[in-house]
Amino acid sequence: QVQLVESGGGLVQAGGSLRLSCAASGNIFSINTMGWYRQAPGKQRELVAVISSGGSTRYADSVKGRFTISRDSAKNTMYLQMNNLNAEDTTIYYCNVQLGPTAWGSFLDYWGHGTQVTVSS
Repeated sequence: QVQLVESGGGLVQAGGSLRLSCAASGNIFSINTMGWYRQAPGKQRELVAVISSGGSTRYADSVKGRFTISRDSAKNTMYLQMNNLNAEDTTIYYCNVQLGPTAWGSFLDYWGHGTQVTVSS
C-alpha cells in the first residue's frame, strides 16, 4: 500500500503564494509520475501539473507561468509552488502518484485526501 500526505494548503489573498507538498511512503517500487489535480464542486477533477520520473513537466494552461511543480526523488516528495493566485484557483488540490510499470506492464494510481486552497479577492 502507498500513503500520500499532503500539506501546505490554506487561505491566501489574491496575488499571494502557497506551496503544496506531497510525501509518498509505503510500497513504492517505481514512481512513473507525480502530479497535482484539483476539483471544484460539481466539476470534474482536472490536471494542474505533472512531473515524470525523468523530470519532464506539464501544466494546465490556466496555471502556466504561475505554478511550478518539482520533486525530491530521494524523499519521494513532490511540491507545487503556486504564485500569483487568484480566486479561480480556489478548490481542493489532490496529490497523485502513479507507480509502474509493474511486471505485467500496468500502472497503479494513488491519491491523497486533498488539501483546500482558498484565495480571497
